[in-house]
Amino acid sequence: MRFQTKIDNALGLDYENEDAIWIKKGKTVRRLIGVLGMVLPLLLYVIVASTTCVKTPLESISHYYYTNAATVFTVILSFIAIFLIVYSGLKSTDFYVSTFAGVFALCVVLFPTDTLVEDCSGVNIVDVPVSEIRAGFHIISAGIFISLLAYMSLCLFTKSDKPKKERTKEKHTRNLIYKVCGILIIFSLLVMVAGFKEVIISEKFYETYHLTFWMETLAVECFGIAWLIKGETLFKDKVQGK
Repeated sequence: MRFQTKIDNALGLDYENEDAIWIKKGKTVRRLIGVLGMVLPLLLYVIVASTTCVKTPLESISHYYYTNAATVFTVILSFIAIFLIVYSGLKSTDFYVSTFAGVFALCVVLFPTDTLVEDCSGVNIVDVPVSEIRAGFHIISAGIFISLLAYMSLCLFTKSDKPKKERTKEKHTRNLIYKVCGILIIFSLLVMVAGFKEVIISEKFYETYHLTFWMETLAVECFGIAWLIKGETLFKDKVQGK
């Protein structure tokens, strides 16, 4: 029962009011966004690796749209997008930035990337006509989405209504983690840009080590960690006197 109580408290469940909806607190939305973001790459990889002959990561997270993990990719990313859109935050900037991030996350789903190149039975199960325009818009949408995630971690989550000297030890810790997450997200984006059309990184090296997949995974994991902490799952301010 203790475990169930902890889950109920974490999700903000209220069984006394049957007309209440459980997603009514910003903290709950933040935690859901964080958890969904962190489990997405792992679920996609495990599903495909355990059911097909492909045991290495695909070219990118988006390429799982064409596999038997397509439903998981579409549903989770759509949920993340919707939660970002309905999230209001504390100020108008929070609302507009998260809304735009949610819209571009939906665009990543609605305008899929180019098709898989793996020649392995049972992997490529979704057939979508090739379109350079669609694939290009997908890349732009993904880039903007990831950039906004970095902006939220670096510029929004680190804000406080208290002067720096009056902030709690936990707030300083949270801000440090937010900054690290934001920097790592920017790093992942720069690596992907460096590998695009062999700007800096050679195509052979880039594809051999599946850098798009790993950089997207790094960005999504950092995004998830930042939102979990923002949801007061970790490093919550201690109540005075405790």
